[in-house]
Amino acid sequence: MRTISIDIETYSSIDLTKCGVYRYCESPDFEVLLFGYAVDGGPVTVVDLACGETIPKDIISALEDESIIKYAFNANFERICLSRFLGKNTGEYIDPRSWRCTMVWAAYMGLPLSLKGVGAILKTDKQKLDEGKNLIRYFCKPCAPTKTNKGRTRNLPEHAPEKWEEFKAYNLRDVETEMAIQQRLVKYPVPDFVWEEYRIDQEINDRGVFLDMELVRNAIKIDALSKTHLTSAIRKITALDNPNSIPQMKSWLSDNGLEIDSLDKKSVADLVKNGPDRFTELFLLRQQLAKSSVKKYQAMQNAVCKDGRARGMFQFYGANRTGRWAGRLIQLQNLPQNHLDNLEFARELVRRNWYATLREKYEDVPDTLSQLIRTAFTACGDKTLFVADFSAIEARVIAWMAGEEWRQKVFSEGKDIYCASASQMFHVPVEKHGINGHLRQKGKIAELALGYGGSVGALKTMGALDMGLEEEELQPLVNAWRDANPKIVRLWRDVDRAVKNVVRNKTADETHGIRFIYQGAMLFIILPSGRRLAYVKPRIGENRFGGESITYEGVGATKKWERLESYGPKFVENIVQAIARDILCYAMSTLQHCSIIMHIHDEIVIEGNRNMSLEAICEQMGRTPPWAKGLLLRADGYTTDFYKKD
Repeated sequence: MRTISIDIETYSSIDLTKCGVYRYCESPDFEVLLFGYAVDGGPVTVVDLACGETIPKDIISALEDESIIKYAFNANFERICLSRFLGKNTGEYIDPRSWRCTMVWAAYMGLPLSLKGVGAILKTDKQKLDEGKNLIRYFCKPCAPTKTNKGRTRNLPEHAPEKWEEFKAYNLRDVETEMAIQQRLVKYPVPDFVWEEYRIDQEINDRGVFLDMELVRNAIKIDALSKTHLTSAIRKITALDNPNSIPQMKSWLSDNGLEIDSLDKKSVADLVKNGPDRFTELFLLRQQLAKSSVKKYQAMQNAVCKDGRARGMFQFYGANRTGRWAGRLIQLQNLPQNHLDNLEFARELVRRNWYATLREKYEDVPDTLSQLIRTAFTACGDKTLFVADFSAIEARVIAWMAGEEWRQKVFSEGKDIYCASASQMFHVPVEKHGINGHLRQKGKIAELALGYGGSVGALKTMGALDMGLEEEELQPLVNAWRDANPKIVRLWRDVDRAVKNVVRNKTADETHGIRFIYQGAMLFIILPSGRRLAYVKPRIGENRFGGESITYEGVGATKKWERLESYGPKFVENIVQAIARDILCYAMSTLQHCSIIMHIHDEIVIEGNRNMSLEAICEQMGRTPPWAKGLLLRADGYTTDFYKKD
């Protein structure tokens, strides 16, 4: 026995989509219903556990045998559920090192993150059965008690024997589909070092992060009180039955002389600034009422496990264009920032549920709750958090790739890249809070918006006009940045030329240390780390301006599989962000002896003893990988008892 392909069907009264698999398995009524498996690519066997069958002993032993590779689509689900099946407690899980995720394999190849989607794109002989959703709803979730079902809250095999046989066939087909995907992808294996990254990711997900549930519970209570207060205040102004109703609010505003098209977040913010003064208070109240950050507290309450830790918040290879992570459950990738002067004081008011004092000290209660979200992630017991992140990682990577010497010099001397960029653009010295300090903001907005071929539109999207820049300043700012960074501009063109050459001639090319190859109707971009970015069925197409562009198949903004368009600067963005991701993985590998509990963008959070050295953590994190000679890295950090933006 060398490999086992596995798919299971389970029951739990806990909502998997809201709570995640770690919490899902903690339900007292959790059970594995069906266990489908195939050994070494052989025929599939379905073990009907719900009807009393048992899994063979050699298969049970294989689940924790590191010499036997276990395959599953979204293997985290199978591994965690089977950990509970084997009797392991919260916080104890099957070691992930011998598990391989077919979903990760598909993502590595630029394919969708669903079994049905991958099977359809690869046109495998065995496709996932469509009736699965209804069968899962029937057997895997609680049902509503009715007269027809005699008041039961769960459907068992004996309640629908024919459906149960269909369910077993569905389970069998899932294993067949997974194996068919493996067979189609066997020529394109995931490198061992990526599977090692996956192991580290799974261990971080298994470890979880401790939550201050007193803060979480009281934040939810205070938010409810705040919403009642705000609704009452708006009702007092408008006399509306439902102040949350957009049609009612629009109608009331119209009756009072103000016609508006939208009441979305951006429109209301604009009305607060530029609308008639007589409506300012109303729009400020509505702005507070619309704050949805409390949903993250509710997500924490849903996901927290019995030991007070939230787990499963990171989707490995969730962004298959770069290989970066995607957030799950609490969504750590978009946490609100904190700017409160006395964060500890505000936090303590919420923990004690002192709503009146909170309202008195902080006029905008929803915004205060929003700023405290990060602080719900805490260290357990007498430990503390060590937070370290890379300084300007993407700016460093693109400067290194392009060979833009003046930027490299800025980093080697430890200077501010925004000041240096402004100085290079406007040919005058620029110092933060010093000489020509007002130009730093222009340098910053240019750095953030223009590195990947962005122009006036990108500056506007990044909020250039809101930051005080005038419309007529934008194009000169684009020109100045590009003139100051000729090697980065050349990098865009060289990558564009290389990709078009490879796709047009089905050949290979190389530029700036990046290799591009065409293989099996795929475009592969080979990064310095050896990892590949994959683009499915690339073609030379025509963009909206009538020029040449590259198109390929992938999951678009609508979450559907479609033909997408790209071009030189966009490929550069993918490459730079992918390299930054590989650097983060290298850092996570060098720090894996520490207890990494979170990573957000280019930041790592470690839970450790107070006598650990922050300086040593930052030094280790800032080490340049052996495949990135000449790249200048730096990591900075701080210690804290609760997570925050320092």
